[in-house]
Order: sequence, then structure tokens, then C-alpha cells
Amino acid sequence: MYPNLHLFIALIWVTSEILLNRLLRSSQSDKTRSDGQSLRIIWITIMISLPLAHLLSWQLNWPISASALVSDIGLGLIVTGMLFRFTAIYTLGRYFTVDVAIRTDHKIVKAGVYRFLRHPSYLGMLISFFGNALAFNSWYAVLIGFLPVLGAVLYRIKIEEELLISNFGQGYIDYKKGTWRLIPFIY
Repeated sequence: MYPNLHLFIALIWVTSEILLNRLLRSSQSDKTRSDGQSLRIIWITIMISLPLAHLLSWQLNWPISASALVSDIGLGLIVTGMLFRFTAIYTLGRYFTVDVAIRTDHKIVKAGVYRFLRHPSYLGMLISFFGNALAFNSWYAVLIGFLPVLGAVLYRIKIEEELLISNFGQGYIDYKKGTWRLIPFIY
């Protein structure tokens, strides 16, 4: 493992997420906002689970593999997840917000990765979190640093899809029928 490289990548990743959180919130003029506290739940989950997972990974020995290759793959997944997430955010354009909201004149975006996936930015985020767990080469990082975040994201997807159905009705239901929620061919 390359601790300095992992730290550098993690700093870029965390900084980018903080910037997204600060810059891409919905405004008071947005038509509908219904977050269900999901953004807060995600951030609290991250703030508790990541430090705990890292601490346990360093203090207790429960490696995923004896090979350092696992850590290298993890670092690659962090970067891959970030790029995938930023691509999804760019594709959504002005419709992307960190809180669950419907913008004025909001349309269902079906371009790019949204042709196949309804929540590609969450997939990118989860790929990064899984990569982070692998970078520590620890089952503790997977169990405590990834799975709770996965649960928080799945809750958020539920909230978001309820809002999209209530706003777009049959149009969003039809879109759901032709796309995967999060992982192609699986979910």
C-alpha cells in the first residue's frame, strides 16, 4: 500500500464531496424539496463509519488478502468512482443537487449513463467507498466503512424515487422500467 498516495487521493475525494455539498444545493425557488434527512444521514454515517473503519483497520489485523494488489485496486476504484460520479453530475447539469429536489422546468435526463442507470452518481460514490475499503485491505473497512454508507445511500434512493414518481408520474415509472436502479444487470 502507498499511504501517501492513499492520503492524497482521499483528500481530493473528500474535498470534492465537501465542495459539491456546499455549491450544489437546491435553492428556495426550486419547486419541490423532500430530502427526508437523507443527506444528513449520509454525512453522519460517513463521519462515524470511516474513521472507525480506518482505526480498526490499523489496529486489528483482518486483511482481505496478503497481496498488496488489493490496496492498489482500491486506490484505482476510488479514482474510478470519482470520475464516474462527476460524469453523472455533469450529465445531469443544472438538475443535479446534493439534496433531493425538483428544479423548475425539471426534465427526466435519459442521456449518457442515465440511459442505463437511474442513479449513476450514487454508484460512483459507492465505488469510491468500496475502493477506499479495499485500499485499507481490511474486512473492517468493508464492514464498517462501506456497508453503512451503502445502507444510507439505498435509503436516499428510496426517498429520491418517491419524489420523482410524485412529480413525473407515469413518465418516471416508464423510465424505471427501462433502466437499472444502481448496478447494471443486478439492481
